[in-house]
Amino acid sequence: MTSRPYAGSADARITAARPHVTVVGDVGLDVVAKLAGAVVFGQDTRAAVAVAPGGAGGNTAAWLARQDVDVSLIARVGADEAGRTAATELTAAGVDCRFAVDPHLPTCCVVVLVAPDGDRTMLADRGANAAFAPEDVMLPEVAGRAHLHLSGYVLLDNGSRPAGLAALALARAAGWTTSVDPQAANHIPSVGAETFLSWVDGVDLLLPNDSELGALGGVEAVLGVADAVVVTHGRHGASWYSADARVSAPAPQIHETDSTGAGDAFNAGLLGAWLAGADPLTALQAGVAAGTAAAAHVGARPRE
Repeated sequence: MTSRPYAGSADARITAARPHVTVVGDVGLDVVAKLAGAVVFGQDTRAAVAVAPGGAGGNTAAWLARQDVDVSLIARVGADEAGRTAATELTAAGVDCRFAVDPHLPTCCVVVLVAPDGDRTMLADRGANAAFAPEDVMLPEVAGRAHLHLSGYVLLDNGSRPAGLAALALARAAGWTTSVDPQAANHIPSVGAETFLSWVDGVDLLLPNDSELGALGGVEAVLGVADAVVVTHGRHGASWYSADARVSAPAPQIHETDSTGAGDAFNAGLLGAWLAGADPLTALQAGVAAGTAAAAHVGARPRE
């Protein structure tokens, strides 16, 4: 399936002095239903419904644009209004969008069911993201410190996996640091923990939540392939594990409105601080602050 570059993509050379993060991951729309009560299948359930920009890659890039870094986003969208809107909104937020446009598949759409306590269940149609291809991965030329962050959804889909592996290989060859968020604990068993860990062998940071860490075999198993593992604990903060540091940062007690995108925001806060030279505890605290901000409102992107 062929693709063409999105017409709004920026020039290939990035010369800013600040650290530069290139995010590789999904972009799409979220249809968010904030439920008034438990879903009764076959019956009506009252909900407040909103359409908002989403996709793990787009979310992390949008939150990174709030940090002291420059940001590029590599993704695949449909030749539709949703794809054009996604590029326009992210560009306006300060993200360098490097989108391939799929001539057949639509832009990703995810239905998000948010329970009254803030927990969410997602029904995902990856659309054009599932056809993300190695030829779509064109890293920017960066003068200065460069980092690649990869969404695990790319690796966990058979169609997009070669592109994710190509992105990691290109970043390593260029001397960039790298990070991966596994993203989906329920999909890891289908490929096997050892296989997934082999794909991310050599990354600087692996960023699972507790469920994903369990699916991958625990801290010591992950530290066999990554320099550090940073684990998010939902409402209970996050922890950093590496050969020279094991620290945790609690999360403030808030009324959680919608946890959608909180992990993506955490990644952005953590990476922004870490790339600026922060120690593990300070980086954790920055990540927790961003994740908490995301969970305090409906939708996965920053609010103005």
